[in-house]
Amino acid sequence: MPTPTIFLIDDHASVRHALGEMLSVLGYTIKIYESADSFLSTLDDQHVGCVVADVRMPGTDGIALVRKLAQRDAGLPVVLISGHADVPMAVAAIKAGAQDFIEKPIDDAELIAAINRALALTFEQHNAQRSQDGLDTRFSRLTPRQVEIFDLVVDGFTSHAIAAKLNISVRTVESYRAEVMEKMQAESVAALVRQAIRLGRIAP
Repeated sequence: MPTPTIFLIDDHASVRHALGEMLSVLGYTIKIYESADSFLSTLDDQHVGCVVADVRMPGTDGIALVRKLAQRDAGLPVVLISGHADVPMAVAAIKAGAQDFIEKPIDDAELIAAINRALALTFEQHNAQRSQDGLDTRFSRLTPRQVEIFDLVVDGFTSHAIAAKLNISVRTVESYRAEVMEKMQAESVAALVRQAIRLGRIAP
């Protein structure tokens, strides 16, 4: 996974400088933008980390930013900074999908805690996606007959029942089952069933 970056967005130069300096000193990789629009114009699939942005900004505000990131399926959690009068906006942004919000004046420790929660979420989602991608890849390598055996096993059919259904020998079924278990890296039928649920082959 690429090194996560904190994307700091604020239209006030003094805030950008103060927060950027504080986060850099603590070892975070920072990219700074003066508007959500300038950030969105550079956004690509390689962006990993979290966004720290003011709720109230010219152009695209914090709530619109959260919605646009969701529309793009960017996978970037957003921590919003709000003035006291903007709390209703911040609550609306949370409902729109923001990860957290911090009220001004900003407490450094509170902001760091929110960023770390957001980064933990990013790591969790990345690992889950990588795990799912690996599962999809393993399943795609099964032959049509192995897929047939996979589906019957996770549906609860015994080897004898599968043999009778497919008009093949029990020994052949057992051989296919072993191949399926090995290719799917499943240590048990229970593990195979859990994989089938994640693959959408059976309902949970």
